[in-house]
Amino acid sequence: MSIQVSLTTRQQYVLWATVKHYIATAEPVGSKVLVDEYNLNVSPATIRNAMGYLEKAGLLYQPHTSAGRVPSDSGYRIYVDELITPSDPLARQVDKMLRERLNWERWSFEALLRGAAQILAALSGYIALVTVPHTSKERLLHLQLLEVEQGKVKIILVTDSCQSESISMDLPQSFHEPEADSEIIARELEMVSNFLNSKLRGQALTKLSQLDWSELGREFERYGELMSAWLEDLKNRANIPENTGMVMSGLSEVLRQPEFSELNQLQMLMHLLEDKQDQLWPLIFEPPIIEKSSRRANVRIGAENPMDAMRACTLISASYCRGEVPVGSVGVLGPTRMIYENAIAAVEAVADYLSSALS
Repeated sequence: MSIQVSLTTRQQYVLWATVKHYIATAEPVGSKVLVDEYNLNVSPATIRNAMGYLEKAGLLYQPHTSAGRVPSDSGYRIYVDELITPSDPLARQVDKMLRERLNWERWSFEALLRGAAQILAALSGYIALVTVPHTSKERLLHLQLLEVEQGKVKIILVTDSCQSESISMDLPQSFHEPEADSEIIARELEMVSNFLNSKLRGQALTKLSQLDWSELGREFERYGELMSAWLEDLKNRANIPENTGMVMSGLSEVLRQPEFSELNQLQMLMHLLEDKQDQLWPLIFEPPIIEKSSRRANVRIGAENPMDAMRACTLISASYCRGEVPVGSVGVLGPTRMIYENAIAAVEAVADYLSSALS
């Protein structure tokens, strides 16, 4: 989720310092603290003005009238997206520990997952969640394109497990013209179906979008963009597996955080982890939310999470792969007051390690 707020360099630094201090202390932050501890070389009044602007922008708020400020979910979002980078030293430390303590040549992969989760929880201080790898064995048996009404086509796909799926898509605008001949379009769709079946039959669903459309005749080029979009969508669906199990570690670590001192919040979190893993699973496995981000980890902060039990939490996750195909995910779940540069680095390092183990 991208936040569009224009900040000066000073305002960015004040936001960074406020979030940094609050993460370290769990106490509301005042202007004098920032001046004294972060060498800002300006008066407390100047910092108060900057903090006032950040509060009006919705990036900070006052929990009490006389208190200092604390970051909002939007403040954390800008902090994560624009003001920090994952910690390389921590990533190297995680990788070193994984390679020293785990043995992928002698251990079962499930044992590797348990060991990796324990190390991730210990180093991050948050709950580590690692999904058991999923390998999609479904392959394409047959597909057919049918025009169901003018300007709309239905794509019917059957896999070798006898599962079928149909998707309706709008044809490009050129197909909507009154002079468009439905019989010609039907013949073209049949020819495109034959082409797709000849190229894709027997292929894994996760590889469908890699088809080379240059082999399709010039007269059918107008179908290329449409089909590329559909096959990419289908590949993404195939990459999200059914719940095959999850390894969890570090609950005792996160319970030390003051955010979970309230019994109601703790009970909601425990219920989520014990009884609602099927709802947590797709959140861990999905690709990054932030468009055009080079970061591999997906970061869901506070209200960006769809379940009430997670509204005071941040979930950071990254996929691990067999080859180039995502088959599982690594995540940490903790309070929004999280050391993000360390948590992101740790999650990505464990995901890289498990990808290497699978290959």
